[in-house]
Amino acid sequence: MLQMILQGCFCLVGLALLLNLYAVVRGPSNVDRLLALDTMYINSIALLLLYGIYLGTGLNFEVALLIAMLGFVSTVAVCKFLLRGDIIE
Repeated sequence: MLQMILQGCFCLVGLALLLNLYAVVRGPSNVDRLLALDTMYINSIALLLLYGIYLGTGLNFEVALLIAMLGFVSTVAVCKFLLRGDIIE
């Protein structure tokens, strides 16, 4: 039963990733593209956590935490670049 639910979740998160990729390509402005990229890395974290639950290992949770930290820092850097034109003052 759990396997079937996990497979359904894999499909739904994969579909969300494809829709986010479409939003990145199609986005009318850079801010919309940035928001779609943020959503993509959050969905990839969810996919990684689902895979960790599927395998029953805890290593994927640590990797998901590292991806979350890198995603936050990169989002702040890109936002600062879009607002000011440079990252380091």
